Amino acid sequence: MTLPNTCIVICGPTAVGKTSWSLRLAMNYGTEIISADSRQCYRELNIGVAKPSSEDLQLVKHYFINSHSIQQDVNVSLFENYALEASEQIFSTHPMAIMVGGTGLYIKAFCEGLDALPEVDIQIREKVRNAYMNLGMDWLRETLKKEDTLFFDEGEMMNPQRMMRALEVKWTSGKSILEFHSGLPKSRPFHTIKIGFELPMEHLYQNISNRVDSMIAGGLVEEVESLQKYRELNALQTVGYKEIFKYLDGAISLDQAIGEIKKNTRQYARRQLTWFRKDPSINWFNPNVEMDKILHVIEDRMGTTGKEQQY
Repeated sequence: MTLPNTCIVICGPTAVGKTSWSLRLAMNYGTEIISADSRQCYRELNIGVAKPSSEDLQLVKHYFINSHSIQQDVNVSLFENYALEASEQIFSTHPMAIMVGGTGLYIKAFCEGLDALPEVDIQIREKVRNAYMNLGMDWLRETLKKEDTLFFDEGEMMNPQRMMRALEVKWTSGKSILEFHSGLPKSRPFHTIKIGFELPMEHLYQNISNRVDSMIAGGLVEEVESLQKYRELNALQTVGYKEIFKYLDGAISLDQAIGEIKKNTRQYARRQLTWFRKDPSINWFNPNVEMDKILHVIEDRMGTTGKEQQY
């Protein structure tokens, strides 16, 4: 029997080393990469979202990086359709594709499909959006903490767009949006091999600290300053940008902004790990010391050349 095409999914928390491994695998197997990062798709965001370098993007073709504008409404449904079309394009010339990213819901949508969600009453949607515009992230966070503890504990609490969506569903149905993510997975015309990366927390936290320091040295403040006129857009209500906006407003010092970015990124990384650890199909590795084991898992399914195995 010939296995169908296979997508290797590299997932895990921010700053764990996913990007370098995706490039290594793509070059090793002569294939292309689909990003599953909900922020790297925006052309206007660069330093603060830790995009691959321009050299890396020229080295290996990437999908869903620099593909959209911050003024567009990018959501999980759009990503599912985009990624499925991208994988079909890759599989037309390669037996393997690489997906890499830390947005758990995007990866779930690609691998398993989306569950049907209740239709939200337009008045509820307007109520949530208006409250968020007037009261901001603090209101949104506290409301979800009180009314949807499941999403507060496990959802993407750094993403206001998904937070508002969660609240809309909760107020419409009385159920958490995450309770609708338990349906049967849709059939896909390809296999997936999920590789999860994790590090000892002290190592991960040090990576996060080093990354934030590099972002500041690389011009993050200047990047955020250039985006001032777009600051109310959902794409910019995110870690690394909202803290620098506070600094530019004079509300906090630069050192305080840097400290907040590091703290909020650590919290985000913990939430990512909570999400991914619920998936029993993920093979977990330390990317720094288990290189051979990672390759063995892939080659056991694909063969040492990256071609389909015959059974």
